Amino acid sequence: MRLKVTRILLLFWTIFIGVGAYIGGICMLIKPDGSLLQMQAMLPYFQVLPFSDILFQDYIFSGIMLIIVNGISNTIATYFLFRNKKIGYILGTIFGFTLILWIIIQLVIFPPNLLDTLYFIFGILQFITGYIALVSFNQEYFIFNKEDYCNIKALSDTLVVYFSRKKYTKKIAYQKANELESEILEITTNERTKGDLGFWWCGRFGMHNWEMDINEKNINLDKYKNIIIVTPIWVFKMASPIRGFVDFYKEKLSTKNITVIFNHFNPWLPKGAIKEIKNYIPVNNIESKTTMLGHIFK
Repeated sequence: MRLKVTRILLLFWTIFIGVGAYIGGICMLIKPDGSLLQMQAMLPYFQVLPFSDILFQDYIFSGIMLIIVNGISNTIATYFLFRNKKIGYILGTIFGFTLILWIIIQLVIFPPNLLDTLYFIFGILQFITGYIALVSFNQEYFIFNKEDYCNIKALSDTLVVYFSRKKYTKKIAYQKANELESEILEITTNERTKGDLGFWWCGRFGMHNWEMDINEKNINLDKYKNIIIVTPIWVFKMASPIRGFVDFYKEKLSTKNITVIFNHFNPWLPKGAIKEIKNYIPVNNIESKTTMLGHIFK
């Protein structure tokens, strides 16, 4: 749903900004003196720009650049968005930023005016909408194939435990279990964790550092020597289902060789997450994965 909504909004902005650029640019070409747009009085302000004696004696060059930079560009983005191609989301985001830069230049040249202020806000909204839509697109089409991990075993002294709303943390867990040829276990909960409503519900738990009651309460941890816990970051701390897991099994976990792998969207790992899990159990090793725009980095 988030992808559908943001895609529609981004389409609106690319069409709206593109059509507005075509109208403005064509009006400048029809009446180079700016009279069609009632901009005759603003032409002298262009004289501060380089090559003003060549390019800015009228609005012809400005009209051409307006059509190219904000018109054709947004039309291309609109085409790819209609086809639901990733490049459309990327271009829609970039051209929102381009509009911001365009208006900043105009605000430097011209006196403050309502139209420039409005389009500056439109550029910010297009950029933000495009970024959210791009993240949503990458989340929706993130590739994870369970069949790719054939080294995971049913009998091992190492267990990888994970919780994952999306597929990012799940993929990290499967990669680790496949690498170590270990067992793997997904932590589940009856709390609402799926979809956009689940995002906000999980955020509520994350804000309060609450635990989520887990379904896996009969795990035989005695047979494992090493346990790897893979958790996403929720509001700068570990995910609430993992918090519920380490609290429920903290006595047994305290006797194991524990590695914790944090999956976080930001470029840095919050120190509070490390401190929190060490307050529950002794941790021998900390690893960090950064998930940004649909890709997993070390």
